[in-house]
Amino acid sequence: GPGGLALLGAVPGAPSCPHGPALLFVKISQGKEEGRRFYACAACRDRKDCNFFQWEDEKVSETRLAAREEYNRNHQPSFTHRQNVERYKNFVLLPLSKRRFCQECQQLLLPAEWEKHSSHQFLCDISTAQLRSPSQLLDPLENKKTNAQYLFADRSCQFLLDLIISLGFRRVLSVGTPRLHEMIQSKASQEEDFRVRSLLLDIDFRYSQFYMEDEFCHYNMFNHHFFGGEAAHETCRKFLYQDKGERVILVTDPPFGGLVEALASSFKKLMAMWKETEKQGNANQEMPMFWIFPYFFESRILEFFPSFSMIDYQVDYDNHALYKHGKTGRRQSPVRIFTNLSPSTIVLPMEEGYRFCSICQRYVSSGNQHCEICDSCTSKDGRRWKHCIVCKKCVKPSWFHCNNCNCCALQNHTCEKTDAGCFVCGKAGHKRSTCPSLS
Repeated sequence: GPGGLALLGAVPGAPSCPHGPALLFVKISQGKEEGRRFYACAACRDRKDCNFFQWEDEKVSETRLAAREEYNRNHQPSFTHRQNVERYKNFVLLPLSKRRFCQECQQLLLPAEWEKHSSHQFLCDISTAQLRSPSQLLDPLENKKTNAQYLFADRSCQFLLDLIISLGFRRVLSVGTPRLHEMIQSKASQEEDFRVRSLLLDIDFRYSQFYMEDEFCHYNMFNHHFFGGEAAHETCRKFLYQDKGERVILVTDPPFGGLVEALASSFKKLMAMWKETEKQGNANQEMPMFWIFPYFFESRILEFFPSFSMIDYQVDYDNHALYKHGKTGRRQSPVRIFTNLSPSTIVLPMEEGYRFCSICQRYVSSGNQHCEICDSCTSKDGRRWKHCIVCKKCVKPSWFHCNNCNCCALQNHTCEKTDAGCFVCGKAGHKRSTCPSLS
């Protein structure tokens, strides 16, 4: 029957799969728990990607526990981060003619390993420029719910970096933003007076081939798990601690199919780690943050971070068919920046059509016109929205007020008197995806 899954969160002593400690879930119907609670993989929502499953009250035999530990060990990378660092140091000493990259194994190859990969496709003459841009050398992982590597277009990446510099930040905790990290690393290695530094936290271990141990940590943002254990956790803590925790910002670009509540929980733990570094008693301050996510998740993000606001800037991606800048109407990129910084401090490029609203005291897109009734620039998607007197709010230009539904909807929609209300809790006034019971 109608219902859904509720995330109960990370639980101490939870069993682990290759992606770290599992998360606890329960099936709910009409707002009530239904059936047994169970553990499932924190990173993968699709059982085909990781089939880990265990009932919360299940007694697991010693034999099965040992088999699971063996399975988890066998599904870890073939080299440790430290080994990859040593391999990289040897790789850069090679002449250009001996620098090879195996496209099948997604691995930098040393000459002694060529024979083993002889039947594979590989790239030759790997330049220093290519080593500084691993996101262009590696094949993107495109599972949208686990590790979707839709990589920032240069326009968005440069805008973010320029914004970070103009706001006075000198360190960036790059959570799932490999292209921003590599742009910072590349500039730092080429420009003597470039002062910004970055630490990349990412679930894609392939990046350990290109970065030192103080530049990259293998990390699962869905369960706040550092695969490198206490050493990696300490690397992150030290990075946040520099300059007494000042002038650092967390920038994150999670998979859009991921669970918002799981992400929010991890980000709060990173923020708490930063707060622990504070020696001057800024106990009420929040770590500055840019969370890059589609605008239609605004209510969910604000549920966990009430101090956040959405910026109109459209973030676009190189390898995503739809999320491109410059498209019009509904084809525009829906991806925005959510931040706890004051919107008035975030200057958007006027040459791209953004303008400053003196009433709202923030930059908005050209189509986002100020509504005198709402007293706000109300558009979320870049188009000019219109005010509905009956609904007492602005709605999308393609929507019309329906007297049967008593709300605005598309003109050719199917009228449904939702007697049952939300599928999850049964109450009216919201959809299943935004049900408070799910949090």
